[in-house]
Amino acid sequence: NEISWVDWNHGDREQRMIAFAQELIGLREKYAILRHRRFLSGVYNEMLGVKDVTWVNANGAEMSNGDWENGATHCFGMLLDGRAQPTGIRQRGHETTVLLVFNAWQDVVNFTLPPAPGGQGWLLVADTNMAGLPEDKSFPFGHVYAVTARSLLVLVLDH
Repeated sequence: NEISWVDWNHGDREQRMIAFAQELIGLREKYAILRHRRFLSGVYNEMLGVKDVTWVNANGAEMSNGDWENGATHCFGMLLDGRAQPTGIRQRGHETTVLLVFNAWQDVVNFTLPPAPGGQGWLLVADTNMAGLPEDKSFPFGHVYAVTARSLLVLVLDH
């Protein structure tokens, strides 16, 4: 009936949205670091010499208290270090390092891609404001990426 009727004949727009959702699900399956069950602390683990998560401002530097308190901070990154311990066992992880960039601002924000140990740069695997990824998806550390309004980027460490 009209209350529960669903049109299962998807047009091109709906098919693209389904394909995009499948790609995002695939990223979660591919990168184990996106499925951790441990609470992220951001505390430096002296034994392993690593932080599990580092919050990054648009200049590519670690966020300070001032950044967190600044109401104008609308774009930041979340660097998940693949070397951090993935379980309760105190041992170094061997997962892919991932950088998530969130832009809640209404306009483009120029985001400087931060350096990360063990890599040469970043490889773009998802941009929510792009129908497809660019041909050259590799970016060096320090590259200024124009993050479009209200979007999310997923980048992985390029070895």
